[in-house]
Amino acid sequence: MIILTTNYGDIEITLDHQKAPETCKNFLRYCNEGFFDNTLFHRIIDGFMIQGGGYEMRDDGFALNMAEKKTYAPIANEAYNGLKNVIGSIAMARTDAPHSATAQFFINLEDNDFLDHTGKTNYGWGYAVFGSVIAGMDVVNEIAKIATCTRFGHEDMPVSDVVIEKVTVK
Repeated sequence: MIILTTNYGDIEITLDHQKAPETCKNFLRYCNEGFFDNTLFHRIIDGFMIQGGGYEMRDDGFALNMAEKKTYAPIANEAYNGLKNVIGSIAMARTDAPHSATAQFFINLEDNDFLDHTGKTNYGWGYAVFGSVIAGMDVVNEIAKIATCTRFGHEDMPVSDVVIEKVTVK
């Protein structure tokens, strides 16, 4: 079990090591190294998902800026594992390239079957689900309701910071 302690409350997650072994190993590596501590949920789309795990706020002495964290190499996409992008599932975020996921993840707010694996083509790869929220979905839903805007060049950013303060692996 993993606990994401946010400034809105705790979100408890369980991982499916059997169906997404490499994705879980990758996620746990970041958790155990403290990578996610003080990172943001930087993208919120109510009725879709909340995304975090790749950016932190930094004070450069003049202003507060959002900074992308350095990650390890991308991992292979395990979206073909049979796990679905349903309410409360956690999946890896990625670019348009199927095997580009590093540290960013999202929690589904709805059943998003259009994100599921349908084939080994660029369009069909889908987004790899590797676990689910087992407690704290009320916190996830509260975060989902935060107003958003364009900040630091990013759309769908919350108007007030949503911070993963620390991560605990149990």
